Amino acid sequence: MLVFVTAGAAQSNVSNVSSAAPGPWVGTWAASPFDGDPWHQIPTVVDSTLREIVHTSIGGNAVRVHLTNEFGREPLRVEAVTVAVSAGTSSVDAATLHNLRFGNSPSIVIPAGAEAVSDPVAMPIPAAANLAVSIYLPLQQVSNVSVHSSAQQDNFIATGNHVRDASFTEPVVAPSWYFLKGVDVQASEANAAAVVAFGDSITDGALSTQNANHRWPDYLATRLKGNPATANLAVLDQGIGGNCILIHCTGPNALARFDRDVLSQAGVRYLIVLEGINDIGRLHSPNLPDYKLTAEDLEQGLMQLVARAHVHGIKVFGATLTPYKGAGYFTDKGEQIREALNKWILTSGVFDGTIDFDKATQDPANPQIFSAQADGGDHLHPKDPGYQIMADSIDLGLFR
Repeated sequence: MLVFVTAGAAQSNVSNVSSAAPGPWVGTWAASPFDGDPWHQIPTVVDSTLREIVHTSIGGNAVRVHLTNEFGREPLRVEAVTVAVSAGTSSVDAATLHNLRFGNSPSIVIPAGAEAVSDPVAMPIPAAANLAVSIYLPLQQVSNVSVHSSAQQDNFIATGNHVRDASFTEPVVAPSWYFLKGVDVQASEANAAAVVAFGDSITDGALSTQNANHRWPDYLATRLKGNPATANLAVLDQGIGGNCILIHCTGPNALARFDRDVLSQAGVRYLIVLEGINDIGRLHSPNLPDYKLTAEDLEQGLMQLVARAHVHGIKVFGATLTPYKGAGYFTDKGEQIREALNKWILTSGVFDGTIDFDKATQDPANPQIFSAQADGGDHLHPKDPGYQIMADSIDLGLFR
């Protein structure tokens, strides 16, 4: 079982959001939940407070939080939730603590397979800041968690209800986000919108520095904020480590999770898709003797994502797959598929724009491998400078 500790709320009543400057609701942070935690031992979560740390991309005048029980097998009772600006580790700025409510109630029961959205609360939310969302779960049966594993972020868990506490004493440190999937802000700019980065572990920031927000979507958010023409754009990281486009790897395949992780996000205007290397990597598995894959299979899957996004007026930018020679699941056949898929992404005209991450991160003398600056060490994932290179290669003119 899991145990989580959350940030406390100094205010007992939800603030009136009517005084906030008018503007659209836009996601400022998000993570894709999935079934169980394949990479880490699940801590005790009942009679526990989870204090989960998230990094905003744009600011706003009011906030609401999305909780998830989408992979739960029983209803999930949430007794209390608060939000505050983080003061580092498990501490919060007590002056910013606010209670969250659900239909004007401090508690809610989330049915199995469902999510819950809090009532809005008026609260200044800074851009590029860490928020602490604290969730108290009373004693109950929790046989499966909805989790985003390997968050590259420390979160904190304490036994009992501590949502109002300014800090925790000797909390359990958890490397994943449990039951938390999104934070929206009411933006002050009428043209505020979100960019969704949709992909696998490379989008999720694997091998990036813990607690530093050095994933490529984070670096992109910094670039967008520093450019006056794009400062109104949030970035939502919807990467799942080990995810695939067409088959079940880690988490639901991209086609299965698309509605939940992209189309249901608040204020989405743009989508960047970087996915497919794990589908290719499965060609190496001796446990899948009947597994077949062609570049055309992946192209068809990506075309489905584009078509579904266009129905909702979302522009889609296709990103080429980065080099992976030297990785544990590299094969010559897989490399042929990767190169063919990358050529199709750049030349097919299916996308509203393209981003050549392959060219940006490859060794010019050997394009099948990462450059020394980009390689994170496993020849599959970049490290911090590589993620910076990826973000810097994106033409901000795409976001018109």
